[in-house]
Amino acid sequence: MKISTKGRYALRMMVEIAEHEANEWVTIKEISERQGISIKYLEQIVTNLTRAGLLRSERGPQGGYMLTKTPEQYTAGEILRVIEGKLAPVACLDGDINKCERKETCRTINFWMGLYKVIDDYVDSVTLQDLIRNTETESEGNFSI
Repeated sequence: MKISTKGRYALRMMVEIAEHEANEWVTIKEISERQGISIKYLEQIVTNLTRAGLLRSERGPQGGYMLTKTPEQYTAGEILRVIEGKLAPVACLDGDINKCERKETCRTINFWMGLYKVIDDYVDSVTLQDLIRNTETESEGNFSI
């Protein structure tokens, strides 16, 4: 499993928006300038996040994007799954039903299922607020995971 650029940028975008006041709209242009990500690429990402209900949008000169919940209510896993889909480490665990022809005799399936659980548990344990705190700590020279 490898998180794509879209997944990484989606997390960066959500942290950027979360760092603003609750009633402050953030534009794609502002995010693009601060994060060094093209506006076109951000537009693709923000569309998925808005459709999934993680962001709300407002058109017009005073518009932009805003979180629909508080930063503590979002997990990294929730955001990544909107962009990446399931975070399965192997293809046979990617769907709702394991369609692998070897699933009944596979000696490694329990390993892969365990890894998948560890990945899901970890990404679901980290909130946007945690990522903001890590950014603040990092700027002070003390970063920890």
